[in-house]
Amino acid sequence: QVQLVESGGGLVQAGGSLRLSCAASGRTFSSYAMGWFRQAPGKLREFVARIARSGGVTYYADSMKGRFAISRDNAKNTVYLQMNSLKPEDTAVYYCAADLRGHGPRRAVGEYEYWGQGTQVTVSS
Repeated sequence: QVQLVESGGGLVQAGGSLRLSCAASGRTFSSYAMGWFRQAPGKLREFVARIARSGGVTYYADSMKGRFAISRDNAKNTVYLQMNSLKPEDTAVYYCAADLRGHGPRRAVGEYEYWGQGTQVTVSS
């Protein structure tokens, strides 16, 4: 079992920045990959970013490249999502998720076994 708790969401103006955090517990954090997803009202949950177990490899959705950065601190059991140059279309609930089984650029919701409760990010124009 893995428990995930996100924090750091909020209201920000377009062009601003936020850093989301996701604290993990229950299994050895460095033994699994982590991802961030988001879901806007009326839309499907979509992939944002993924980071390998060691933190050395990262993957991003094309629309987030250059604006978002995923990182992890295995000593603190925490994964982060730094979001810069935010746009109103980035408004969504952001979820962190744990992938205990796979490697590589896994982007599908079904490939992640554990999920946090989500944190709301609202970007005003």
